[in-house]
This record gives sequence, structure tokens and C-alpha cells, in this order.
Amino acid sequence: MKLLADFFPILLFFVAYKFFGIYIATVVAIGVAFLQVIYTGLRYRRFENMQIITLVLLVVLGGATLWLHDDMFIKWKPTVINWLFAAAFLGSQFIGKQPIIQRMMGGHVELPKGIWTKLNLSWVFFFTLMGLINIYVIYNFSTDIWVDFKLFGMLGLTILFVILQAVYLAKHVKIE
Repeated sequence: MKLLADFFPILLFFVAYKFFGIYIATVVAIGVAFLQVIYTGLRYRRFENMQIITLVLLVVLGGATLWLHDDMFIKWKPTVINWLFAAAFLGSQFIGKQPIIQRMMGGHVELPKGIWTKLNLSWVFFFTLMGLINIYVIYNFSTDIWVDFKLFGMLGLTILFVILQAVYLAKHVKIE
């Protein structure tokens, strides 16, 4: 259910873009992110870091897009988010007792430390690559194609990466 809630703003951005263009889609994205943060705060009495980061980036980059009437700012948002994730995953290798991926999955899967490190670094690579691919699409294709890539391309690449990671994990998980 959480995945659907996280996916919903991207879907609304896509629909708003297709019907009304990039500037209305940007307003929709900012509004939905704001509502998502408010809903989470009221419902769970806490805020999720990812939602706050997304909202701040949308307000800053989306605001610049609207104010300067330049869609380049909103197009950079996925790259900035992906690179922030890459930095967080990389930083977790050196800060704390466990890398982020182990903190997220460690309660469900038992793996040797070296495998956790490889998994965590694979996410660093993935997030870095996704940011680079987004930049490539921004500068080599139309906004229409970028919006399609943002929804379908990034989602598809993420699903493919998770499947490949599951195959890799299957080799290392001990079934009792």
C-alpha cells in the first residue's frame, strides 16, 4: 500500500502533464506532495523523511520552474533525489553499525556482512546511474519523452533492478 501511495504523486504529475502541460503538472506535484506530508503527519503522528525531502525539492525546483518559467528545474528533481539516495546509502557504509539496506531488510533476511555491503553499494550504483540517465533524457529528448521516461522508464528500471537483486539474494539466503 505504501508503494502505491508513493507512486500516486508521479501518476498525478503524469496525468496533469498530459492534459494541462508542465506548469500545471508542477503545481499538482507540489500540492500532492504537501497533502501527502499532511496526511502522513495526521494519520501516523510522524513525518517520513522521504516525503519531506521530496516536498522541499518540489517546492524549490518546482517553484523555480514556475517562477522562471523554465521546466529544466523540475526535470532535475529525479536526479537530485536519486543522487541524495546514493549519497545516503554510500554514507551508511561509514556511519552507523549497518548499511541502510541492512537496516531496511535485516529483520527479514540474514546475510553475511560482505553481502550486505555489496547490496548497499549496488544501490549506490543504481541511484547514481538513474540520476545520470535522467540527465541524458533531459538533454537529448523532448519534455514529452522525459515525462514518459519519468513514469515508465524509471519505474521499469527500478522494478528490473529489484528483480535482479532478488535473484542475487536468493543465492545467499539460507532456507531453514
